Amino acid sequence: MTKLTKNRKLALANIEKEKLYTLKEASVLVKELTKTKFDASIDLDVRLGIDPRKSNQMVRGVVSLPHGTGKETRVLVLCTPDKQNEAKESGADFIGLDDYVEKIKGGWTDVDVIITMPSVMGKVGQLGRILGPRGLMPNPKSGTVTMDIGKAVKEVKQGKIDFKVDKSGIIHASVAKVSFEPQKIAENAREFISMVNKLKPASAKGTYIRSLFLSSTMSPGIKIDPKGLDE
Repeated sequence: MTKLTKNRKLALANIEKEKLYTLKEASVLVKELTKTKFDASIDLDVRLGIDPRKSNQMVRGVVSLPHGTGKETRVLVLCTPDKQNEAKESGADFIGLDDYVEKIKGGWTDVDVIITMPSVMGKVGQLGRILGPRGLMPNPKSGTVTMDIGKAVKEVKQGKIDFKVDKSGIIHASVAKVSFEPQKIAENAREFISMVNKLKPASAKGTYIRSLFLSSTMSPGIKIDPKGLDE
């Protein structure tokens, strides 16, 4: 059995087990519970009342958080030479095509997002076995396969994130940093939950959002009342 640390015990003691917190309360509490020396990420876990094994109940989307994620996102753009200046001016960290395709084939995946263009998907598609399991495969639905390279890079750098429900029916996403003010944490989380609600499958029956938990990298989860998002 894992031994609880002193900070963990204090954190658990400050959470009322049976209480459903409003988003505003949870955004304040998560900062108070986090005692890390680094700027920990704040994560949102959303359990959905769907069956992710059914294709018509898959929930996947993108959302632009109003205050960004607080995380420096490393972007690789795989494009033809005529698009490279556009990618560079927009803030891409790595730019190229054949050289990076070979580098990835060799095992390099030290990036957070890969953006490409339709005309080179034939080459990028060869990397599916490497990029797919890591969530790095470009996808038109997430805006990472596009001719508007500059816009795509800027959106990712400003806080646009891609999310997808897992096989357990849960969506995990980092929506802020502990250094954020409680109001900004709440606003980012609210925007994310709003997008998840908009993506509710027509075939989903019963309660759609079954539970919401807010936590930091090292804190326990704080259960949020789905009806208390605006309080």
